[in-house]
Amino acid sequence: MRQFSQIALNSGHYLARHLSAINSDIKPATVHALWQDIATRYNEKQRAYHTLRHLQQLFGQFEQIKHKLNEPHIVALALFYHDVVYDPLRTDNEQKSAEYAAETLRPYLSAEQCEHLYALIMMTANHQLTGLSDPDKVNDAAYLLDMDLSILAAPWSQYERYAQAVRQEYGHVPLAEYRTGRMAVLNRLLAHPKLYLTHYYYERLETPARANIQRELTLLAA
Repeated sequence: MRQFSQIALNSGHYLARHLSAINSDIKPATVHALWQDIATRYNEKQRAYHTLRHLQQLFGQFEQIKHKLNEPHIVALALFYHDVVYDPLRTDNEQKSAEYAAETLRPYLSAEQCEHLYALIMMTANHQLTGLSDPDKVNDAAYLLDMDLSILAAPWSQYERYAQAVRQEYGHVPLAEYRTGRMAVLNRLLAHPKLYLTHYYYERLETPARANIQRELTLLAA
């Protein structure tokens, strides 16, 4: 419980910071209610990886690269809401999360900001920079996607916990079927010329990420 409270406290503070920067009229009670909704959703029983710990890891990354972003507050909101709807039995979680974010935050953001937020979250479905022509928005989307994949380059013990958590979320899938599906996902990742879209992440994470993925593939095939 102490660990959960610490994550909730930190992330709630981040939410207040970024929403208030966008809309100075938003009331603390409103931010608190929005955060409680986020925290409740990320603590749902079907989650093992897509939890508050995932948010904490992402905001650890965010703090390192926020100065490289053109609209850091919108990117932060995209992080908060990108997995707000998550059901391993569904294939449209990103779309539902994007819709939920835009609808929930519509009273506090401009129409353009809501559209940008929606587009950023939708890109986490396939991790491709599509539909953007504004270089500033391309930059921010690239960093968002790279942060989302940063777990792939974690030290092996942390990566192993991530892989186990993903398996737990798909506990309803028979082991043989899961191995086949997971290996297909990992091989698609390895087939990308670059896992990371920004120079910052590519230089730091590309090599360890590929090594981790290959190691998991070897274990799955054993």
